[in-house]
Amino acid sequence: MRKKVKKDINISDKVEKPETKSIKIKNNQIIPWIVFLFSISIVLISFVSVMFPALILVSDTVIIPGVEPVTPDPYEMGIWSGGVIIASLITFGLVFLYFKNKLPRYLSSIFEKLFSFEISKKVALIVMLVLLIIYISTSSAELATQEIFEDYKGVKNRLESWSPDQMVNSFEPHVRYFFLKSSMVLFGNDRIIPLLASAALLIVTYFLTKTITQKRFAGIVAVIILMQSNVFLVYDTTVSYTNFWILFYLLSLYLVYRFWPLSPVSYLLSIPSKALTAVFLPMSIYFILRSDISRKQKMIITGITAGIILAGGAASLGGFSTTQGTEEEFDAKELWMGFTSFSYQLRFDGLVLLFMIPLIVGLFLVSKRGIKHGESIMVLISGMLLIAPILTGFTNQTNQPYRFVPLVVFFAIGVGVLLSKRQVE
Repeated sequence: MRKKVKKDINISDKVEKPETKSIKIKNNQIIPWIVFLFSISIVLISFVSVMFPALILVSDTVIIPGVEPVTPDPYEMGIWSGGVIIASLITFGLVFLYFKNKLPRYLSSIFEKLFSFEISKKVALIVMLVLLIIYISTSSAELATQEIFEDYKGVKNRLESWSPDQMVNSFEPHVRYFFLKSSMVLFGNDRIIPLLASAALLIVTYFLTKTITQKRFAGIVAVIILMQSNVFLVYDTTVSYTNFWILFYLLSLYLVYRFWPLSPVSYLLSIPSKALTAVFLPMSIYFILRSDISRKQKMIITGITAGIILAGGAASLGGFSTTQGTEEEFDAKELWMGFTSFSYQLRFDGLVLLFMIPLIVGLFLVSKRGIKHGESIMVLISGMLLIAPILTGFTNQTNQPYRFVPLVVFFAIGVGVLLSKRQVE
């Protein structure tokens, strides 16, 4: 009897305590709520100017030479406001009816088939090849045209005097200069490698989406959404505003899963492509911590990545000359102006404007069902929206449309995450 009692005690010692289990369950419930409330708050603030373009800037008077000054009506609705309301109501209505089992059977079956649909490796490869051929063939026509952006002249002049040995003397986008110079030397055209980088961005978008969703179909959907984006297509072959920085940053997230020692290296390459990616650090850390890799790997990647960014920041403050924006006194008005940039910089990306709010809600719902990267994509989207007001409020930089290309990338991946293979924890 004594031996049996001893054995029972040993077994009970190995059983996880109820208090520990309840803490884990509470954390799994609380974290999605915290991320959702933060993300939806940033999105809704950004959408104020979509619904009412003049509301945030109500005190500004529009002055046009020869025309009487006009103060816009703060409650005049924007051209996308009706579409946003209708798209949100329809989407939320269908989702509500689906979860309540109130949808007609044929509609419910469509939803179920969509969420469970998958394609083979062979089909995915063929579809991706077709999409890349379509993209490259349509975009290659831009290679023979002259770039119209005002910054092109400055970049072209800088490339004429740039050489690799200058990397140690100044903090500039040297990685971007290297690829642009290589494009001229190898192909006699400075827009070919930027085009190839944009094609590579489509490929990395597919593989990252496929990896975190465990569905090839989700990766294809993400690529198609990115390919139709106006802001992506406007800047995909440009020399002034290349996609190298986005490519290397997105690759760093993908490498967290595929070959984690190279993830910090890829992130490091994104910074001299464009220094803005340095402020992506909190978003990267959250993505890493919510990834399905070992705790040891998470700590190593996070430590190395954070160390690289902090060391680079200290070096840049320690004497490097810089062509990037500098700090200025905080301006609350300019910070709020930063929130308005989303509405007009993406005015031609109707898919993003119509379905951004439903997407955030959808990501929250899938995160509650155990898909952790639903939270990660919410953080990436809200982080990109928050960067714009931070730049205008704390630095002398202005917001440019090309800075929203990562937002469209994360939006596309977010749609793919909604189609994730269901895994309830």
